[in-house]
Amino acid sequence: MTSSISAPAPAYRHLEYLVDDGIVTIALNRPEQMNTVGPDMRDELVAAFVAADEDPEVRAIVVTGRGRAFCAGADVSGGARTFHAESAGWGPVEEFRDGGGRITMQIFRSTKPVIGAVNGVAAGLGATMLLPMDILLAAETARIGFVFARRGLVPEACSTWFLPRRVGISRAAEWLYTGRMIPAADAAAAGLIGRVLPADELLPAAYALAREIADNSAPVAVGVIRQMIWRVSGAEHPMAAHRVDSAMNHALGQGPDVAEGIQAFLDKRPPEFTGRLPSDAPAGFPWWDEPEFVPVLPRQEQHPTTGSDISEVTQP
Repeated sequence: MTSSISAPAPAYRHLEYLVDDGIVTIALNRPEQMNTVGPDMRDELVAAFVAADEDPEVRAIVVTGRGRAFCAGADVSGGARTFHAESAGWGPVEEFRDGGGRITMQIFRSTKPVIGAVNGVAAGLGATMLLPMDILLAAETARIGFVFARRGLVPEACSTWFLPRRVGISRAAEWLYTGRMIPAADAAAAGLIGRVLPADELLPAAYALAREIADNSAPVAVGVIRQMIWRVSGAEHPMAAHRVDSAMNHALGQGPDVAEGIQAFLDKRPPEFTGRLPSDAPAGFPWWDEPEFVPVLPRQEQHPTTGSDISEVTQP
């Protein structure tokens, strides 16, 4: 591993953003409010993941919560009209974007591996925020709840895309329809959580995993692999993966990191990878076009038999 200097750590009001030898900790830091998320924390979370992704010396990200909760969801201290568009100042639907989705989309776009250390309750947005993280560890006392239907809402943060990919449609449907709180052990049995640990072992395990990645794996390769996992695993045919891994290895094989990785293996020494993203991205990366946000708008149509108005949600 090469020793390098990261960009200065940004300062936040509702988060802790700590950098230690290539590993960033993003800690939700409203412990008295169980780390519930309001507009300010939402914006800070997006900014923190952007900062970590843009820092070429960051090798891995650990996300956790301060206090007894990971995140108890959205801040509903405003009462029953918390999610009322007018009261919340959301503006017209044409201009509105779900705040949780802004967070998870930024995590999804990251080229740095993201490890979630779930130290306590993760409910609502606290649960959906976990879904685009690569590896999840949880304390034995942690519970996870996709509670939206119990509040009259549908899941946000792109979770109906992420959750079935992680636990399958049947389990996702059960958790989303019931809105029940799920013990960490049950979430692990379903494949959502990788390991369940005593509370005092949770963060040491997360940092040990981040350190293993940082000390042994090429940052460029890890960043490309992360995007391959998330973007290719749902493709219609394995040919999609074959096309991408062929192009990426053709390009990477001509670079210094591959030569260093092989030579370090032959010399029986730790590798010293110099490549960084985005400056040393292989030719063809990114291989995808990022879709733009297009709002779904309601429109009125006539029922084909009764002639009465029906509301159908369509793309413009």
